[in-house]
Amino acid sequence: MSDKIKIGISIGDVNGIGLEVIIKTLMDTKIMDYCTPIVYGHTKVASFHRKTMDINEFNFNVISDTSEAHDKRPNMINCWEEDVRIELGQTNATGGKYAFISLERALDDLIAGKTDALVTAPINKHNIQNENFQFAGHTEYIQAKTNSEDSLMFLVSEDIRVGVVTGHIPVSEIPEKITKEKILSKLNLMNQSLKKDFWIQKPKIAVLGLNPHAGDNGLIGNEELETIIPAITEANAQGIFAFGPYAADGFFAAHTYAQFDAVLAMYHDQGLIPFKQIAFHNGVNFTAGLPVVRTSPDHGTGYDIAGKNIASASSFREALFTAINIVERRRESAELTSNPLKLSKFSKDRD
Repeated sequence: MSDKIKIGISIGDVNGIGLEVIIKTLMDTKIMDYCTPIVYGHTKVASFHRKTMDINEFNFNVISDTSEAHDKRPNMINCWEEDVRIELGQTNATGGKYAFISLERALDDLIAGKTDALVTAPINKHNIQNENFQFAGHTEYIQAKTNSEDSLMFLVSEDIRVGVVTGHIPVSEIPEKITKEKILSKLNLMNQSLKKDFWIQKPKIAVLGLNPHAGDNGLIGNEELETIIPAITEANAQGIFAFGPYAADGFFAAHTYAQFDAVLAMYHDQGLIPFKQIAFHNGVNFTAGLPVVRTSPDHGTGYDIAGKNIASASSFREALFTAINIVERRRESAELTSNPLKLSKFSKDRD
């Protein structure tokens, strides 16, 4: 049995750019040197996208179960039988229906241990809603399916890593959701992930304030004094190297983020706007704090460019390799933990 990493891939909205960036990534046969990709969708849908890209010499190896996967070819599991009407660039019930079928099958196999990680192509958070998916996005759905108490939306790249305390919620609800306990939970998840998934022994984490100028000593809100600073103090007492709170605008403008291993933002746009500006096409969304590994590109469905063969596959490719790297690090960590002699040598080598 091959120990090569098996990466499950959900196709996202069939009317978007998901399959385009998937195919562009898997056309590079060197990918198969690092993992065995298994795409959850249907070959007819994939062929439709391949033809719109004017690609003739690319095909998936069709399998019915992950155990049949060819480790030198991109594989596809057909998750439905019926024909699908694709309307590129349109948001409709069809896009949501098959995005969910793909995601559910891929996640079930991941949880069952049939694959080692999952890379999710973009979904539309509105048209995917159904009786089994009543969540704000991938992160919340996967957290629920894995019975995890908490998770961290963790955007990562070579230049910057940003996590958020609150994710996909209305801006009006943010202040009431910012609690000392929630900040501490996210700091713990971030600290653990930096150690386990990125092998940073003593992570330094910057914490942003909620208000402009980080509250300006209470002149512009009290959340920093009453909630954020006490959370940072408690985190330090628990052995987490957390610093702040920093005013978000000056923090990113002055490149202060480069002095830290990661940044904890209070809400979605506070963290993701500067992250996407800095990471551009190479950012990856990693769901930290779960028993499984899940990554995704940091862009959406791209309806406006669907079918035009101009979508960049850079972020999806980075998401794939980030998943591979995290699986490898977790495997190595498990091996080190079970082998005290190897762990001792490893620790000395890193000192």
